[in-house]
Amino acid sequence: QVQLVESGGGLVQAGGSLRLSCAASGGTFSNYAMGWFRQAPGKERDFVASISWSGGRTSYANSVKGRFTITRDNAKKTVYLQMNSLKPEDTAVYFCAAVASNYNPTAYSAYDYRGQGTQVTVSS
Repeated sequence: QVQLVESGGGLVQAGGSLRLSCAASGGTFSNYAMGWFRQAPGKERDFVASISWSGGRTSYANSVKGRFTITRDNAKKTVYLQMNSLKPEDTAVYFCAAVASNYNPTAYSAYDYRGQGTQVTVSS
C-alpha cells in the first residue's frame, strides 16, 4: 500500500511560481510511475503531467507544456511539479497519483494510489 501526501500549494500572483511535492511512503517508489492531476471547482479532474519510474519519460497536458516540469527523486521517494508562469486558470486542487508500471499514463483511472490534494490559487 502506497500513501501519498502533497504539499507546496498556496496563493500566488499570476506570473509567479510554485513547486509542489508529493511524498510517498510504503511500497518501492522506484517501481511506480507518478502523475499529477488537478480539479477546479465545478470541473472534471484533468491530467497535468506524468513521469515514468526512472524519470526518463515525461508527459504533459498541452495547457501546461513549457510552463510546468515534473521530476522525481527516487532516493527521497518524492515527485515534484515545478509550476512557472502561473495563470488564474491554473487555480485548482492538485493531486498526485502512483501506479505500479513503467508506463506513465495520462488517465486518472489508470492510477492505483492517489493523494488528498493541495490547493493552488493564482490571483490575477
